Amino acid sequence: MTFLDLFAGIGGFRLGMEQAGHQCIGFCEIDEFARRSYKAIHDTRKEVEMHDITSVSDEFVQSLGPVDILCGGFPCQAFSIAGKRQGFSDTRGTLFFEIARFATLLQPKFLFLENVRGLLNHEGGATFETILRTLDGLGYDVEWQVLNSKAYVPQSRERVFLIGHSRDACTEQVFPIIGSSPTSDQNIRNLVNINPSNRGMGGQVYGSDGVALTLTGDEGIKIALPVKDGISVAGMLSGNFEQGNRVYEVTGTAPTLSTKQGGTKIMIRKNKTEYQEVKPGDSVNLAFPNSTSRRGRLGKQSVHTLLTGDQQAVVTDQCQIRKLTPRECWRLQGFPDWAFDRASQVNSDSQLYKQAGNSVTVPVIFDIARRLKEVKLVDL
Repeated sequence: MTFLDLFAGIGGFRLGMEQAGHQCIGFCEIDEFARRSYKAIHDTRKEVEMHDITSVSDEFVQSLGPVDILCGGFPCQAFSIAGKRQGFSDTRGTLFFEIARFATLLQPKFLFLENVRGLLNHEGGATFETILRTLDGLGYDVEWQVLNSKAYVPQSRERVFLIGHSRDACTEQVFPIIGSSPTSDQNIRNLVNINPSNRGMGGQVYGSDGVALTLTGDEGIKIALPVKDGISVAGMLSGNFEQGNRVYEVTGTAPTLSTKQGGTKIMIRKNKTEYQEVKPGDSVNLAFPNSTSRRGRLGKQSVHTLLTGDQQAVVTDQCQIRKLTPRECWRLQGFPDWAFDRASQVNSDSQLYKQAGNSVTVPVIFDIARRLKEVKLVDL
């Protein structure tokens, strides 16, 4: 099926859709640097290119002709827990209605939309209800599901995906995909208190010196720890050098530990009074070095939700610390290295970090896109 890529970013939607066999007819992206990466990665020749979606006229939209699927990861900052959550009062929040305008003019068979999980319970569910009512008025039955990228890549990133089905074109459902996240068979009012305790977001990790290491090709993706007051060592240090039950206070700074002293340990703040040991493969976001409740340890070789900065880091087998590279961040979103290589030719590292944080996770899009391809359409 053909699709139009709105709020295209660097083309995560497009890559997943094309991998599933769909065909892009054009894209819309306002950010100049994101467009550079998009056009470096994708062959956009003979395609429609739009920039500011609010300045695209109705006449131009109608001239695009038939489109089967309208895709859009509309700006999420207005609904994100990490942001101020101003919703439709935020200019970015009103961009959803641009999707509604395009849908009215193009009448696609499907709408394929993405946003942060916080969209579901914003304003007690009223914002999401407005979206559903708007799409219902346009003739679309909507299903949705919360999916976590960690089912596909080593990154914990929860997003809500919506599929709008034109009542004139199709009957089969796409969801549920894998997992047990809430889907649209639950009443919207039951979604108000999703994850009220924010469990899984907590913790604070401290490293020994904050010196970033150079990534080597055979280390794999390992996880990050920031430095505050130094490290604290708990328990007995075994090894060739006899130290015997050497223990440090959690607020203290440990001296340099050598390999003869049994290696190093790094402590994570579990709560205000308790720490626990961090091992290679645990994760932290350096943007919140003083947080005891957000973006702390994850473990299981999985990193936190990528944001738009360069604040993810890794701990190596030697308990040394370095940030994730832009390439690693792109890998965590499911982009192949060839796509990163092309984008890195036209953008700076700071832009590449930002673009990874703003992108969708490609394998998640592919999984949904292939289900869309299997849906049987009604003969009109």
